[in-house]
Amino acid sequence: MSRFLSSFVRHPIATGAIAPSSRHLAREMVGWINWNEVTTCVEFGPGTGAFTPSILKSMNEDTHFFAVELNSQFAATMKSKFPNVDILCRSVADIDAICDERGVSTIDCIVCGLPWAAFSSELQQTLINAILSRISKGGYFCTFAYLQGTLMPAGVRFRRLLHKSFTSVQRSSTVWRNLPPAFVYQCRVLD
Repeated sequence: MSRFLSSFVRHPIATGAIAPSSRHLAREMVGWINWNEVTTCVEFGPGTGAFTPSILKSMNEDTHFFAVELNSQFAATMKSKFPNVDILCRSVADIDAICDERGVSTIDCIVCGLPWAAFSSELQQTLINAILSRISKGGYFCTFAYLQGTLMPAGVRFRRLLHKSFTSVQRSSTVWRNLPPAFVYQCRVLD
């Protein structure tokens, strides 16, 4: 928690939160996914790994899984906590090159912890384009938003971008047992 808060104070846009997500939010993130359809899963912006245990527990044994984390301190923490997980200290914008390097043509599931409401419209669009370039037909994309952020201009802009980019966008119920309360955007590429 102190490492997370310290990172937020130094780099609020890159970190985006004052505390790691709760296990309750982690369950909401992965619980809606049909893991039998997932052969490749990528975690974007895992931070210190709040969602990673739920992903590892949910996915099939033969699912190809790796994580992309831009913050070098968080990437180092992830590598020590999850030594058997492929953790890359890179930008999500590089997902095409990352997939090419790993021989991955498409991604079936992206679990995303990026701080979308802290991003400019240009960065939001760049990252969504990167996601759409590799997500498979029928693929799952989930990310979360803090309840209070939905009224901010960047939060409203991001919601519109999701609806423009994915064929199905659902919103989970609010996870009150998270600091601050949050919900999950559950998105699919169905056509």
